[in-house]
Amino acid sequence: MNKVIVRLLPLLIVFASSVPALAQGTQWQTLNAEIVSLCRQGRYDAAVVVAREALRIAEQASGRDHPIVALSLNNLALLYKNQGRYDLVEPLYQRALAIKEKALGPNHPSLALSLNNLATLYDLRGQYAKAQSLYKRALAIKEKALGPDHLSVATSLNNLAALYRTQGRYGQAEPLFRRALAIRENVLGANHPSVALSLSNLAALYDVQGWYTQAEPLYKRCLAIRESALGPDHPTVAGALENLAALYRKTDRAKEAAAMEKRAAALRARSQ
Repeated sequence: MNKVIVRLLPLLIVFASSVPALAQGTQWQTLNAEIVSLCRQGRYDAAVVVAREALRIAEQASGRDHPIVALSLNNLALLYKNQGRYDLVEPLYQRALAIKEKALGPNHPSLALSLNNLATLYDLRGQYAKAQSLYKRALAIKEKALGPDHLSVATSLNNLAALYRTQGRYGQAEPLFRRALAIRENVLGANHPSVALSLSNLAALYDVQGWYTQAEPLYKRCLAIRESALGPDHPTVAGALENLAALYRKTDRAKEAAAMEKRAAALRARSQ
């Protein structure tokens, strides 16, 4: 989660720089840069303090209902979410969504991010009905605005499928995982790391149902892609090895499983 925040915050800041109400080089942008720096240092409590101040500055300069305020709300919510302070996250995400809906309209592509953020929170809290509604709305917005075969659509399909899998609704999850995989293969090519992720998701769906014959070739292909695209010592290779090893254990292939586990453990040790 910490790494996710470090990746997301700079993207939000760059996006926000296009909003004219706060020109480049302002105190607001300086504060956001400080948030990123503090996150990289692991100083999340301090980052929260700065994020609150950035929100105050945004509201003061642009008004409480400006889209740039929604970005500050999202930044602060991400930090609270990272700390597990979910009770503080929800109202921030809800307000960010309301601001965007009012300023941009109910079907603007920018709303999909806010919908997904709120859905992910509900998903984590086990509020699956609420999460499903928001995931579906985000998917519909993306399909209409970007087209049914856009990479961002694949992400929304994956989110909804993962929710169904968590609920044991495997029959509903499978076609969504398959469609996400097809989109990524078509757009990115058959050997892209994102394709490996989709393969792993679909394999895990089969695995949890005991469909080991269907899961195994997907896990193997995922492993091969990660080794080829990222290198044999990449940390994500360890995860692919562990998934395959667990399947081998379930199918009484202890020797093969042990070999995979040994290699995965060595990779984990090196990455620490």
